[in-house]
Amino acid sequence: MIKIKNLSHEFVIGKKGNQTIIPVLKDITFSVEQGEIVTIVGRSGSGKSTLLNLVSGFIHPKHGEIWINDKKVSDLNESKFADFRIKNLGFIFQSFQLIASMTAFQNVELPLILKGASENDRKKLTEEMLIKVGLQDYKDHYPGELSGGQQQRVSIARAMIVNPPIILADEPTGSLDSETEEDLLKFIIELNQDLGITFLIITHDEKVAEIGHRTIELKDGRIAREAAVV
Repeated sequence: MIKIKNLSHEFVIGKKGNQTIIPVLKDITFSVEQGEIVTIVGRSGSGKSTLLNLVSGFIHPKHGEIWINDKKVSDLNESKFADFRIKNLGFIFQSFQLIASMTAFQNVELPLILKGASENDRKKLTEEMLIKVGLQDYKDHYPGELSGGQQQRVSIARAMIVNPPIILADEPTGSLDSETEEDLLKFIIELNQDLGITFLIITHDEKVAEIGHRTIELKDGRIAREAAVV
């Protein structure tokens, strides 16, 4: 599903002639198989978020290759990656990234609008997805009227609405209390087991790392450890 080959990245700070190069990732190679939950752990500054942004196509790697579903996405330009992203990837963010002026229904529906689905299909699919995440009674509520756990379920519904084979998650429980976190992790496991969705999850939380089939630890931009979760 996801193959990372000799991936390196660096940020350049300053103006031309007075630039500082900051290496972030150094020769990263790993893969994520279909139906796996793989968690990426490491201290702040280890390169976790940069890695997820590279896989997402939001930034372009300086060196190396990224393959998703047998397509070399590291060669795609921004426009082509955007088209690929809407069909193949779903996203869950720590801060939910919901649009405050839109209801839960409208937030979940948005990827279908971007995909060009008809109004009838959008209504049917969105209502079915809200039922699936247990929020059918909250479809007309705005994000500010929902709890943190409910907002995260809306974001998961939005991530799943176009049926992506892969979901990328950046600290998905970072804004949740411990009880809501436990419920959300159970829900991610159900999605993986029942629908076969592949997850790549960035986290610093041991509880989140424990739901993965494998854990990859980054340290100073390199893979320090890779192990199956027992």
